[in-house]
Amino acid sequence: MIAKLAGVVEQIESDAAVIDVNGVGYLAFCSTRTIGRLPPPGLPARLLIETHVREDHIHLYGFIDAAERDWFRLLTTVQGVGARLALSILSTVAPETLGLAILAQDKPALAQAEGVGPRLAARIVNELRDKISSPASPVSPAPPVPPRSEPANGGGVTADAISVLENLGVGRTEALGAIAAAARRLGSEAGADLLIKAGLEELAR
Repeated sequence: MIAKLAGVVEQIESDAAVIDVNGVGYLAFCSTRTIGRLPPPGLPARLLIETHVREDHIHLYGFIDAAERDWFRLLTTVQGVGARLALSILSTVAPETLGLAILAQDKPALAQAEGVGPRLAARIVNELRDKISSPASPVSPAPPVPPRSEPANGGGVTADAISVLENLGVGRTEALGAIAAAARRLGSEAGADLLIKAGLEELAR
């Protein structure tokens, strides 16, 4: 199995890149996040790789860092989420905010990804929120895990804080990132008012 490619970027497409390793070109499918972080063709690059072997093909999926790769692995454990759909989700919600979106049960954020409808978004949240809360989880959510006593239907103070920022005209992705950073800084016991204030400070930086 191929776990890493280190070579020279030969070609970049909208959803894939070709990495030349000692004269052999490897096609790796990537999220737009990874594509955006690759250097121009002709320059050296490194990708972490997940190799998927099927009866009729061998596909390589490339990731710019371990965080994205680990989320890819976790997303593909959800029924109905294949490799391409996982890349679509990671192209829409960055790894650093994906954990917060799941813990806050922010299904609309996930449903923005191409191919993800409301039902699948709900399934992703339901199947993964306990997994990423577990100490044995292969990935870490962006903020500290919210107390389990938070309301199950509202996602707790993080969801409230995100909603307030959106009502102020902040985009969902930006709101998620700002509240994630605020939660990391303030800790899991912070109330919604403090998260909102700290989130606005993050956006102003």
